[in-house]
Amino acid sequence: MASSMISSATVATVSRATPAQATLVAPFTGLKSMAGFPTTKKANNDITSIASNGGRVQCMQVWPPLGKKKFETLSYLPDLTLDQLVKQIEFLIKKGWVPCLEFTVGEAFVYRENHRSPGYYDGRYWTMWKLPMFGANDASQVVKELEEAKKAYPKSHVRIIGFDNVRQVQCISFIAYKPPAA
Repeated sequence: MASSMISSATVATVSRATPAQATLVAPFTGLKSMAGFPTTKKANNDITSIASNGGRVQCMQVWPPLGKKKFETLSYLPDLTLDQLVKQIEFLIKKGWVPCLEFTVGEAFVYRENHRSPGYYDGRYWTMWKLPMFGANDASQVVKELEEAKKAYPKSHVRIIGFDNVRQVQCISFIAYKPPAA
């Protein structure tokens, strides 16, 4: 019944293209020949050349599946050296983010102990070390605070977070210190 109620004005199609507009697009003439392009065939006898990240390292295992806990960003890499840590802190300061240190006493990963309902996990929230470092303009200031946090809580994990105070979101978070037993 509904199809019989459609007016003839809605069904009619109107072609408003002028003859000049109809000739603006070139007609399809078929696929181009590949004969003009040089081709090289590489014998692929070496299996290590299949996967590559573009550099000299090929087929690198980045995450050992046994005996490791996955934490934050960069946790799949080996622990950061002091120089690498300073570069990460300089990056977040250069982006205009506010550095902040957090630590946890006990388990440093998400687990379920106190409640079994969906979406509830223990260990999601860490304790903030002092206040966020508003106005920090040098990585050495953050490293100094990191050393103080390690001295005060030697058996705790410490992470560095970068907050964007304009969008009011956490933009980066990575583990800066793992206790020796972890």
